Formats: sequence, C-alpha cells, structure tokens
Amino acid sequence: MAEPTSAKWAIEVEGVVKRFGPFVAVDRVSFRVQRGEIFGLLGPNGAGKSTTIRILCGLLLPTEGCVRVDGLDVLTQAEPVKRRIGYLSQRFSLYEDLTVEENVEFFSGLYGVPRERRRERLEEVLKMVGLTARRRALVRVLPGGWKQRLALACALVHEPPILFLDEPTSGVDPIARRQFWEMIARLSEAGHTILVTTHYMDEAEYCHRLALMHRGRIIALDAPAALVRALSSVAFLRVEPSDVLESVKVLEREETVEHIAFSGAGLHLRIRDPHRASERIRHLLQARGITISRMEVIPPSMEDVFVAVIEASERSER
Repeated sequence: MAEPTSAKWAIEVEGVVKRFGPFVAVDRVSFRVQRGEIFGLLGPNGAGKSTTIRILCGLLLPTEGCVRVDGLDVLTQAEPVKRRIGYLSQRFSLYEDLTVEENVEFFSGLYGVPRERRRERLEEVLKMVGLTARRRALVRVLPGGWKQRLALACALVHEPPILFLDEPTSGVDPIARRQFWEMIARLSEAGHTILVTTHYMDEAEYCHRLALMHRGRIIALDAPAALVRALSSVAFLRVEPSDVLESVKVLEREETVEHIAFSGAGLHLRIRDPHRASERIRHLLQARGITISRMEVIPPSMEDVFVAVIEASERSER
C-alpha cells in the first residue's frame, strides 16, 4: 500500500475549469475531502461529474485550477498519484475472456504489486468483495453487479488509500446497488477515502457529504441531513386523487403549490403554509368532482432538495 502523505486533506480541488472548445464541462469547481470520508458528486448525466473525476485521476488536464490528491499535485506528480489511487470507471473495462482471478492477477502486475504479495492480495480482495466462490468463472458470464464487484477488487488490489468510483452502480439491480454501497461503507470504516459519482438520488444517504452538481457547477455542498434541513421553510405533500391528470391542470394554477411531480399513482407537491395549502387543494379538487384517497405531509427526499437548489440557482442567475 502506498504510504499516505502528511497532508490534512485527502483531496483538494480549487477553481477547476475544463473546457472542450466553447463548451464548459466543469465551471470553477472547488471542494476538499477529508481522509476516510465518503464524498459524493450527485447530479444528472451531463452535470460534469465524470469529467471532474477524470481530472482527479490525472486522465484529463484541467483548463484552469489546481488539484491535489494525497498531498500531491496531480499535474506535476502524476505517477506518484496513480500509485495512491484506485479508479473504477463508468464503463466496465475488464477482460471478459479471462476468469475473475485472472483479471485480479493481471491488474496486480499492472499496478506493481510485489510478486511475493500477489497471491495473498488476490485472496484478500476476492474475499473482500465476495467473489471467492466465483474465482474461476469467466467474466463474460457474470451478472452486472458481480462485474462491478470484480472491478472494485481490481481497483483495490494495490491497496490504494484513495478510491475514485465513477457511477459504480449504474445499470445494476437495486439489491446489487445496496450490497455495493455496503462494501463502500466497510472500505471507509477501514480508512479508505472514497469519492463517488452517482445520478441516483437515493444513494445520497450513504455519503458523509455531498456536492450537488448542475451544468458543471457545484450548487450546494453539505452533509445529506443538512441539505434536507435547509428546506425547512417548505413542505411536501403526497396526494392521491381519483383523476391525476385533471388534478395537475387544477393545481398548476394554485399559488400555494410551488412544484408538482408525478409519483406512482399520485402527486408529489412542494408547498408553502401546509395547513392553508392542504385546505385549498382539497377544496379545489373536490369542486372539480375529484376525490382524494390520501393526502399527507411527507419528509423531503434528496430529489426534492436537488430540484429546489437548482431552481434557486437558476433564479439567482436571471
């Protein structure tokens, strides 16, 4: 395992800009990540998350700004940085015609794991990700969730203190996603620093801190619970009317309703003044002959937080 430096922060990003011609993919991004922290970059596809993580790994050069990983300058000390990081890319990029253990053995050599350590390290990482029983399986026959486990094993084989995981659960089923995050939590508890990108809003709760990204910028950064508390001035209402589409037509003109979203067989509303809004909504819908089977105030989700922050950011830019 590469010896960590004495730097206080595991990752430091200051004023990073990345342009591709006239297009600005990353726009003045700054943040710092503590050692042992699970730090998330959350946002939709195209928000700049993957570009940011590729800059941190030294795969892309920033147009402006500076980046330090484990106390080292990524621009001038790229090789030492690479020995200190593990990278799981958005697209599965291992060798599908090799077995599970052959992939790990190949990457242990690629990352320069000492020969006398490779067999021991192979057993450790296979056990860590739950692939010991599948060690001789060809990678091409593995389900998506197991392939991601293998990719994580290969990223960990050289014992890096810092992990960069780019959309690690994209395309896998919900159970596999939860199991993968359980592994990430165990790695953090063992002292690894983990920066992870995701567009799944429900995965936010697994991170110690989150940076919400939109159009290449960080528009909010805090612990998930703190981001939710920041919405204390508004409330959220779950409504299940007999006619959902007609209800939307009625409520989109109601001043107490700030935002409407479809949610299953009902509606998810952002409102102000819950008591007044609830009475108004009930009255308006009943006047149209629409019955309500359920109406209740609910806690905000991370998606609610994200939508509210984006709207506030866009209002400030007008």
